[in-house]
Amino acid sequence: MNVTSATDKTSTESSASSSTKSTSTVDYNTFLQLLIAEMKNQDPTNPMDTSQYMSQFAQLSSVEQAMQTNSKLDALLSSSALSQADGLIGRTVSFTDTTGASVTGKIASVSINTDGAVATLENGTKVMVGPGLTLS
Repeated sequence: MNVTSATDKTSTESSASSSTKSTSTVDYNTFLQLLIAEMKNQDPTNPMDTSQYMSQFAQLSSVEQAMQTNSKLDALLSSSALSQADGLIGRTVSFTDTTGASVTGKIASVSINTDGAVATLENGTKVMVGPGLTLS
């Protein structure tokens, strides 16, 4: 029976290449590869309990479903933010800038960043959409 070592160069290289694809997470394929390697290299006189395998599969399935839910939620939030931004274009906004001056203008465009929505007025002034703005 051929048993490869945990420090075998080919298995280490394949693990390294799969870990560079997914930055600090174990994806479904990597998990299956580890599980198959574990099954191949277990002691035949004292095999692992099948309930442990099923528990590992259930945990992986749960994590994978949570990741899919998160990606769908991100898409939904992005869509909602774009719909809200579209509703701001053409409206008049009033706010107080950092110097204390009162600024009023019509919104020409809205961009969505990681920090939030930024409205650009017709005169080129940019303002973060959030508390302190008055829309009319």
